[in-house]
Amino acid sequence: MSFDLSEFLTDGLISSVNNGLIPSDLATVYAGNYLVKSLITQAQVTQVSDAITAYKAAQVAADQAAADQAQQQEVNQTSAPEDTLK
Repeated sequence: MSFDLSEFLTDGLISSVNNGLIPSDLATVYAGNYLVKSLITQAQVTQVSDAITAYKAAQVAADQAAADQAQQQEVNQTSAPEDTLK
């Protein structure tokens, strides 16, 4: 079994962003630094960038779903019948 540093760095950046360990902007900086030092390839930088884009899209979708749910709960509470205490 051989150790692939570039794969390790790439996977580490992606999982760190996905797990909220580092901000996506910082991961982009790290990827650029790794590229300049020839530790990863341009294709791997693109892989990191694509993963960050997917992560951000998932966050937006999750935030929207939470907002929609909160709004629906508010509508449900305000439209509840008032004669439930009778």
